[in-house]
Amino acid sequence: MTKKIKIKQLSSDATINLALDTISINKQALIFVNTKRSAEKTAENIAKRIKANNKELNKLSEEVLNVLPRPTKQCERLAKCIAKGVAFHHAGLHAKQRTIVENAFRESKVRIIATTPTLACGLDLPAFRTILRDLKRYGHRGLQYIPVLEYHQQAGRAGRPKYDSFGEAICIASTEHEKEEIYRRYIQGEPEDIYSKLAVEPVLRTYVLSLIASGFTNTKQQLLKFFEKTFWAYQFKDITYIETIIDRMLSLLMEWGFISQSEFVSADEINTTAYKTTPLGNRVAELYIDPLTAHYFVSSILSSHKKKLIAFSFLQLVAHTVEMRPLLRTKVKELEFIQDKLTYYEHYLIDKEPSLYDPEYDEFIDSVKTALFMQDWIDEKDEEYLLETYNIRPGEIRVKLDNADWLLYALEELTRIVGLHYLIKEIKKTRLRLKHGIKEELMSLIKLRGIGRVRARKLYANKLKNLADIKKASVTTLSQILGTKVALGIKKQLGQSIANPVDKNQEGLKKY
Repeated sequence: MTKKIKIKQLSSDATINLALDTISINKQALIFVNTKRSAEKTAENIAKRIKANNKELNKLSEEVLNVLPRPTKQCERLAKCIAKGVAFHHAGLHAKQRTIVENAFRESKVRIIATTPTLACGLDLPAFRTILRDLKRYGHRGLQYIPVLEYHQQAGRAGRPKYDSFGEAICIASTEHEKEEIYRRYIQGEPEDIYSKLAVEPVLRTYVLSLIASGFTNTKQQLLKFFEKTFWAYQFKDITYIETIIDRMLSLLMEWGFISQSEFVSADEINTTAYKTTPLGNRVAELYIDPLTAHYFVSSILSSHKKKLIAFSFLQLVAHTVEMRPLLRTKVKELEFIQDKLTYYEHYLIDKEPSLYDPEYDEFIDSVKTALFMQDWIDEKDEEYLLETYNIRPGEIRVKLDNADWLLYALEELTRIVGLHYLIKEIKKTRLRLKHGIKEELMSLIKLRGIGRVRARKLYANKLKNLADIKKASVTTLSQILGTKVALGIKKQLGQSIANPVDKNQEGLKKY
């Protein structure tokens, strides 16, 4: 349903006017924009128009600001917006910050959220209005209109039955022609067809291997019978072509050593080929990674035999996988910096650098940039540095680190199966450093509960470099460095009495 509404023109920006009008009628709104930067800028522009000094909002603002040990500029921007009852939301926010924003919106403390499509589905929020400011997004073919299905998801956030009897979905057009195009495309347009994810090869490879590993199917005929009942087959209709794809998947899994032909078949399948997973293939299925990634890992580490490998070797290897996409994109102005770093790490790379004219070269360079960001993380650079250097936000940092940890674990398991046990220690060390964001020298200190990268660095700076040094230190010394509660907890973990004598020489302790 469309209707005419009158909005006060308090600004030359229609989005700001709509947001302020929403607040004036005591309602809430989601503003959908196409980039993280736009979400932040839109929220800031609206917040500047609002005068507020609310204790609850000030408390929320402090909470958002202090999620990270050292607040980034993004944290500061969000905190200032929330103090005015406005927020931004996107995948770059820390998970705790996203939760604070969502809960504050549910409780009507925050009235306006400027967001990327992260809030377009899956969340039931009290938005009376959804303001669709950006209906175009940059893709492979430049700036293009978003799909009709995505428009429906965004517009459908308005007027949820739990909160309102009706809602308003408002698209912003700058010209009469644009208005007509939006009406034709989205109001009158039909949603796009939905396609099965089985049509994507990484998904299909994973499912074929899993079906054989689980014993659910063990012949091509059984695989075909299974896939004939899927939405993919219903949609594709050409069973002959599907059979060709399945044949190719089986050939690849055989070639990679993940499946082999079985000697045993049932009586009614005496003339058919049966398959079973090898120990390597079975572990790949359990790890639930793309078999292509597993093959890439195995072939890479086998070819690197007796080569000196360091943490960056493994970080770049896992960065150059399907599971780590999207990678950090390398800008033209960054290319020289990346090339210099690549020259430095060249002798440690497991992954071979392709030719400059190879179609995969750009993706390889992006994998190097992604690995460099993770290398800086384990060299104890904080979120603010990573944001400034790599344009990667705290929420994105955590997603990338979690994915890398999962892939490093898979690499560790595959390395064990192929018998290169001497590499396992180095992979485990890289995982530990990645988890805590620490240099190798802090690895023994991080084993203590309650000690993270910041506290471990404080201990190290004060010449407490291992557990033996900490055992010798008094509670008073530890208290001056870390605080009494943490100091007592550490001594308890080490099985020591907490009634240690006070050090007489406490001068010169570094706070770091």
